[in-house]
Amino acid sequence: MSADRPLDPDAIVSARRLRACRFRVSDLADSLATGWQIFRTLPAASIAYAGLFALIGLVLLTLVGYLALSPMALPVSGGFLLVGPALLTGFFRLAAISSDVRPARFRDAFAAFAKAPAGLWLVAGMCAFLFLIWITDAAVLYAMMIGGEHLPYELPWLIRLEHHVIAFELWGSLMGSVLAFIIFAISAFSVPLLHEGRADFVQAVQASISAVLGSFLTSIAWGLTLTGGTLLAILLLPFFMVVFPVLAYASFALYRSVFPLENVEAVR
Repeated sequence: MSADRPLDPDAIVSARRLRACRFRVSDLADSLATGWQIFRTLPAASIAYAGLFALIGLVLLTLVGYLALSPMALPVSGGFLLVGPALLTGFFRLAAISSDVRPARFRDAFAAFAKAPAGLWLVAGMCAFLFLIWITDAAVLYAMMIGGEHLPYELPWLIRLEHHVIAFELWGSLMGSVLAFIIFAISAFSVPLLHEGRADFVQAVQASISAVLGSFLTSIAWGLTLTGGTLLAILLLPFFMVVFPVLAYASFALYRSVFPLENVEAVR
């Protein structure tokens, strides 16, 4: 079934609980392979959509360097992991179109937002709220540990590794990892569930958290894969336009294996 086509309304109304299948490391590898295959079927639209966010990231990271706040590059890049889940619905739309006869276009990714249910906007709002908390905490930590020291980039996105800078990055990463896990648990599967109309906001979030905790170690491995891949792609920014779509499509493929379309317990 296409991810862009709504499910049967009666099934949506009657769905009280979504059962998550446990997943293993082999499922992560299969999902990454599927993500790459989907990307290869629609590279132009995928690169164009991801390129928009790469451009925004380039502007922000350049501004950080211009203001000589280079240690903030990592918190700013890590902040993308908090808002990134809200952007995935565009890729889910493209993934659905990849199975149809017509080619995907750049504007198709944005059409998903026009049809997004209220629950999806709530998840996006939560992501934005936690992002603001993260940036505020990182700024306070920066002021305490580094202060007004002038620290431009050594090379693009590369910082001067002094003792207090390393300490800031380590403490900042520790704080950010807590928020990142909260967002991951909430949004990893709720975003595609809401995108496909298979659950309301509460049901989707509950199902996502249940799936993450039910396969906790594998979920941690998947979260580290997403984090490492995204941060590395931001460091090598042109590769972001390939890596981010592949990870997005892989996330959708993993969701489909954890929540197969027929795996819904209905109570009438």
